[in-house]
Amino acid sequence: MTHRPVLTHTRAELADALSRLPGTKALVMTMGALHSGHLQLVREARELADHVIVTIFVNPTQFAPGEDYDAYPRTLDADMDALETVGADLVWAPAPQDVYPTPATVSIDPGPIARVLEGKTRPTHFAGVALVCTKVVNLVRPDVALYGQKDAQQLAVLRTVFSQLDIPVRVHPVPIVRAEDGVALSSRNQYLSDEERIRARALNRALRRGAEVAEAGAQGADIVSECRSVIEAEGGIDLDYIALVDAGTFEILAGTESVPVGEGAAAPTILSDGSREGRLLIAAKVGTTRLIDNMEVPLRGASTPAGLAERAGDLA
Repeated sequence: MTHRPVLTHTRAELADALSRLPGTKALVMTMGALHSGHLQLVREARELADHVIVTIFVNPTQFAPGEDYDAYPRTLDADMDALETVGADLVWAPAPQDVYPTPATVSIDPGPIARVLEGKTRPTHFAGVALVCTKVVNLVRPDVALYGQKDAQQLAVLRTVFSQLDIPVRVHPVPIVRAEDGVALSSRNQYLSDEERIRARALNRALRRGAEVAEAGAQGADIVSECRSVIEAEGGIDLDYIALVDAGTFEILAGTESVPVGEGAAAPTILSDGSREGRLLIAAKVGTTRLIDNMEVPLRGASTPAGLAERAGDLA
């Protein structure tokens, strides 16, 4: 049986509502405009804890000037209706002044992992993500926090930050949810025209092609090349990067730059057959909408040299 979650806005309201929730707590952080991917996070959270707390906050510190902070969709009433169907217990939907009572003069540098790929395109982004996620985890004090694997680099950044800062929360990844046409669910998909939506399907096709050649034992550079060829064949897509990383450490495995594995990083992920688990990532603009997607790939040729991130300009 579903119930409407308690809606809070201020810190005091949040603290009071949390005090009325005994038992374990799971946290799902969102920026609203909820879709089925977000709701799957809540469903999994219900399996992991007694109570589920969802935050809805478009965080200004992770947007650079000229990005879509002001245009980002804000649909609180619809979000509350959706959360009622999946059993969230508590929603915190603060205003910026509730999250940042004083100007944010402190920042968190997540280290090398935050300066490549998404971090190279959006150099201040992960510092803002790390700051807001640390603040919210400290305010909610959940036992487990769930993050979607669509934002794979964000997940890796938060694992590193929480580990190195000794923040006592378990991070639980949730697989990507896709529409019937294969496009990864994202709040930004609504910006796509019908024609752009058709082109956007090429991102998933490219990843699947990369996964196929990886399964056959291809080395990193060849995996990326095959993925890139699908994007080029589609046309009308402005490729930012394609990258292959270790799924556990997020170490970049083939291309033009590498990320050292620092203290607090996860160990390399080795599958039961002895192969290394990788993740193939892609970022591109379709029209004016920037999309990201990724897919797990088995690295049969796991001895690929360090260095991958094939940016479109590097190979032009």
